Amino acid sequence: MEINGYTRMAAVLATPIKHSLSPFIHNRAFELTNENAVYLAWDLGDENKLGQTINNVRTLDMFGLNISMPYKQKAVAFIDELSEEAQLIGAINTIVNKNGKLLGYNTDGQGFFNALNFKPHHKKITLIGGGGAAISIIVQAALLEMSEITIFARQSPSYARLEQRLKKLSHQTKARIKLYDLADISRLQKEITASDLLVNATPVGMSGEAMPLPSSILLPSGILVVDTIYKVRETPLMKWAKKQGITTMNGVGMLIHQAAASFELWTGKKMPIEQISQELEGKDEVKC
Repeated sequence: MEINGYTRMAAVLATPIKHSLSPFIHNRAFELTNENAVYLAWDLGDENKLGQTINNVRTLDMFGLNISMPYKQKAVAFIDELSEEAQLIGAINTIVNKNGKLLGYNTDGQGFFNALNFKPHHKKITLIGGGGAAISIIVQAALLEMSEITIFARQSPSYARLEQRLKKLSHQTKARIKLYDLADISRLQKEITASDLLVNATPVGMSGEAMPLPSSILLPSGILVVDTIYKVRETPLMKWAKKQGITTMNGVGMLIHQAAASFELWTGKKMPIEQISQELEGKDEVKC
């Protein structure tokens, strides 16, 4: 692709971000779809420049931005309009420039479910963890009308705050959302036994050693186990589940599909997911 006066720009904004694979994913997508555009990685560093940097999307007539940690929540203040899921989550990962109006989206939950060969409608999901990744999946699960959403989290100082947030989400979406202490092993076993989908939405396992739940848990046949970690291609959770004959997935699919959703919002084109996924397999390090 030749960069010229018609070339438009998109970028990912985070700290740190220099080793991100997002530029590879999006620039390959621009190339494969003949879109005259370029995608960069911006390490902001100074949080006080966040508003000015986001406003540059208008000034430079950019497609928009991807927003990663630690700016997903703070960026909301500089957006003109939020999508339904972004309002519920209270954080954005995508900014779209629509004729100078900045629209905020959160494609993380959509990317998670789009990556699965799984029909969520009226199914039960159990999640481990209550952080940002979990909340985006919970909101999308509610919007997809899953029958029940069960979350297990450690009794940390943030547990009560998470409980209040989930009660509010349940009221807003009319979804059945329940929170339990991760230390309650009998309840954990009961809920997993009744589940169709089990998700690790914590970083536990990124070292390649730790498990997010006890190995004594028995998995029901037919359940799908997904680990949102993508830096380790096969986490301890996945290995453990496979020993029980269970189908597993890592977070690479979520990474690509959330990017694909952003790409389509910017360009109106479908990202060539299959080809980019194959090329991504050759990369040693996967970091959003």
